[in-house]
Amino acid sequence: MPYVRHMKLKPGMRLSKVSDEMRRSGVLGPRRFSDAVEIMATMFRDRRYTNVMAIAGPMVPGGLRELIGDLVTDERIHALAMTGANVTHDLVESLGHRHQIGAETSDDRKLKKRGLYRIYDIYISQQAVEALEKFTHRAVSRIDEEKRRNIAPWELLHEIGRQLRDPASIVRNASRKDVPIFCPGIHDSMLGIDLWTFGQLKPLFVNPMRDFSRIVELTYESGKIGLIILGGGMPKHFALLANTFRGGLDAAVQFTMDRPEPGGLSGAPLDEAVSWGKIKPRGRTATVIGDAATLFPMACIAALEKAA
Repeated sequence: MPYVRHMKLKPGMRLSKVSDEMRRSGVLGPRRFSDAVEIMATMFRDRRYTNVMAIAGPMVPGGLRELIGDLVTDERIHALAMTGANVTHDLVESLGHRHQIGAETSDDRKLKKRGLYRIYDIYISQQAVEALEKFTHRAVSRIDEEKRRNIAPWELLHEIGRQLRDPASIVRNASRKDVPIFCPGIHDSMLGIDLWTFGQLKPLFVNPMRDFSRIVELTYESGKIGLIILGGGMPKHFALLANTFRGGLDAAVQFTMDRPEPGGLSGAPLDEAVSWGKIKPRGRTATVIGDAATLFPMACIAALEKAA
C-alpha cells in the first residue's frame, strides 16, 4: 500500500507544477484538484474533444467573465450552458455598466434606497438593469419577425451577440466563434423578464426545446465529449442529460460547494451520473469540492500549461 507523499513547494512554481505536487499526496482535495487538472489538460490538448462548459452561480459577476471569454476565443470551449443570470451579467457589462465590490453585511434596505441590487458582496445598479431592458428590446426587434416566432435561446443569444461591441463579452465572442450558448432557463433571469415584456408588445416565442435538440446534435457530431461544470443547477443537468443518447460523456470535471447528502443534483458526485448513462462507465471524472470562482481559474491555468 503506497504512502502519502508530502508536497514540496517553492516560490515561483508554475501552477502545473503545484498541481503535480498535489498529485504526490494522493489524497483528499489535492488529489481531486490534480485529477481535474489532468482531465482538463487532455480535453484542451486532444482535438477529438468537443468541450462544453456548464456555468451556474455568480461566475460572471464574480470575476470569471474574461477567463470564460478567452476559453471561447481560443477554441478551448466549443459550447456553453449558462444560467440566464450569467448571461444577464455579461450583457450588463457589455453595455458599459460594472459590478461593484460591496459587503455581505450590507443593510439591504439602504441598498434598495440607493438603487443597488446585491449578490452576496457584489453590487449592480438599477440603472444597469434598466439599460439592459432598453438594449434587449432594441436588439430583439432587429431580428427577423418570422425567426422570432420560434427561436431557440442559443439562436437568440447568437443574434444578440452580433450586435455587441465589447471585446470582453462572452456572448459576443461566442457569436463570433459560432459557439452556441445554451440557456434552457433563460426565462429565470432579468434578461428573461425583458424578453417577456418584449413579447407582450411584439411577436416572440423562445423555444427551449430547440436548445436541447441542438446540444444532442452536437454530441452526436463529436468524437469525444468533455464537460466542465462550475456550480450545478440546470446547466449541469442539461449538459449531462444530453449525453445519454450517445452513451455518456467521455470526461467531466466539476467544481462545487454543494453537498451530496441531500440528494440534489448540484452536489451529486459525477460517479453518480454513470448509473444514468450520462457519463460512460470508463469516463474520466473529478469532483472538486470548493468555491468554483476560486479553484477553477487555478485549475484552468494549470491545465492550459500542461496542454501547451
